[in-house]
Amino acid sequence: MSQSVRIPADVDREDTILAGFTARQVAVMAVTGLLLYGGWVATRTFLPVIAYLIVAVPIGVAVTALVVVRRDGVTLDRLLLAAIRLRLQPKRRVAAGQAPRAVPEWLEGFADQSGDAVPGGLDLPATGVGEAGVVDLGADGVALIAACSTVNFSLRTPAEQDALVAAFGRYLHSLSAPVQVLVRAQRLDLSDQIAELRERAPGLPHPALEAAALDHADYLDQLGEQAELLRRQILLVVREPVRTLPSDSLTRQRRFGLPSRSAEDTEPSAGARRAATSRLLRRMHEATDLLSPAGIEVTPLDVAQATAVLSAATNPDSPIPHSPEMAGAHEVITTAAGSESDLEEDTL
Repeated sequence: MSQSVRIPADVDREDTILAGFTARQVAVMAVTGLLLYGGWVATRTFLPVIAYLIVAVPIGVAVTALVVVRRDGVTLDRLLLAAIRLRLQPKRRVAAGQAPRAVPEWLEGFADQSGDAVPGGLDLPATGVGEAGVVDLGADGVALIAACSTVNFSLRTPAEQDALVAAFGRYLHSLSAPVQVLVRAQRLDLSDQIAELRERAPGLPHPALEAAALDHADYLDQLGEQAELLRRQILLVVREPVRTLPSDSLTRQRRFGLPSRSAEDTEPSAGARRAATSRLLRRMHEATDLLSPAGIEVTPLDVAQATAVLSAATNPDSPIPHSPEMAGAHEVITTAAGSESDLEEDTL
């Protein structure tokens, strides 16, 4: 007999052990208190208590504030450590194994003016996108990305909602390897749609339709000026390891979705990588079949679409929108025949 179990929403929240403080907070405050007490024991013979409190109290208050006060769910001490690491890291990033190039003249005003900054290597988790949109993760295996449609859950009846939850639960119970559900928010550019509306409006069969099309184009233009338009994309990412893992490492990896770094791992062969790709494609087909009863349409991304998603993830603020129609980094861009002569005629 099945039984429903309520899962709390704060499963990622750290456990508290004393007065609402976590073990990390208690440890930091306890170490600070011991150090301050040790300082008082060492200086009490020649330093008045009031003078020592003037120095010790601000230190204790500052440390307590660092480990207790949170910003965006992160304590201030972790934000401070992250800021220090960012300050110490190289500001220029180049691909690992490649020599840094000179900064272009038009970027010299924004580059580091110290002149002695050492560029750091940038190791991306994905090494390439192969056939059928399979992303090569190197030693961490292979992955496949699929776009998922959305389901309006709130407008369904209670019985339909129970059916959707049961269908999604069957897919979750079928998982035996890492899976990620990613919700991406991207800037929405309506300039092409607005231009198309203005271009086709004069060709409509009635003046009222033309006026309505132009009004809608003006509305979209005004909407883009008043607010930052965003669109959301839901991606399902499945991953398969290709290394030969010990039994304990395999159990840990399947439970927590973490790649194993054991020294006993062997380099994956081409056959092992092909087998992992076959398992990956089979899992994606299973996800498509299991999520279909829940009203979720799963569409695996091809090579161009997967490359565009990875490019947008690594460079989200690019002035040029990432598109599957864009040429890849290693593709040769050729010019159509006759374009050079046409360009010369236009120039003349």
